[in-house]
Amino acid sequence: MSTAMWWFMGAACAELIVAAALLRTRSQESGVWPTGAEPPPQALALLRGGRRAAVTVALVALHQHGAVAAGRKRTIRANGGPGRTRDPVQLGVHGALHRALALRALALRPEARRAVDALRGELGRAGLLRPPARLRAARLLLACVPLTIGAGLLVAWAGNGYGEAASGAGPGSVGLAVAVGVPPVLVAALLLRLPPATRAARHLLAGLRERHPLPAHRREVTDGRLVQLYVALYGDPALALFLPRFSRDGGLLDRPREADENRPPPGPGRDASPSSS
Repeated sequence: MSTAMWWFMGAACAELIVAAALLRTRSQESGVWPTGAEPPPQALALLRGGRRAAVTVALVALHQHGAVAAGRKRTIRANGGPGRTRDPVQLGVHGALHRALALRALALRPEARRAVDALRGELGRAGLLRPPARLRAARLLLACVPLTIGAGLLVAWAGNGYGEAASGAGPGSVGLAVAVGVPPVLVAALLLRLPPATRAARHLLAGLRERHPLPAHRREVTDGRLVQLYVALYGDPALALFLPRFSRDGGLLDRPREADENRPPPGPGRDASPSSS
């Protein structure tokens, strides 16, 4: 294998080492929420499903207060003031509803983005989320690994093709370069699959799901806060179970068919979801 290929291999390994260091959370981050209690439902949703999930849980809480309702064409509209809530994400989401908006557009509104980003920062300081800037930098470096290896293979192939024996490019040089270059590419692919949530966050979510399995019937839950928790932990299945009409008409479901399959018999009024205290 040519000397140049070894240089490219060294560069790829350096990219892997720096990316792994960026993805690693600090040792003092214990994965504990600052208050000592478990994170609120919006924070748990952010850990599980990102920005859209956090905004969805905030909308569920606001709907329980009567502050939002489903609009036309699968949108969400404000239905008066935000009520007595002091939750920053709920206030940010409600403040973004100057007009009826689809969930995707609502999650990108500046008011909602700022509130969710502030929550993301708290989760990062608690060791539950990897900081966004470090995550982006790590992913950029990992994406460069196969490009670096590919450039080295081109150099090895060119050297072998032109018979540059002085560079160490013998008949088996390209095959050896490929064999040596595959492991860094595989490691980079594995690291690219790491979610933003840390191991502590995944353990937290798994423990909460074990303690709070999704009930078979919505009448088993009478606490509105628990409804928010179930939506945070399970997403669409919980929405379809507890808030089928609101989630379907408001466009909250990734798969609207679930709401129809779980929809109760027709009756007056809105979803019979428990109100949050």
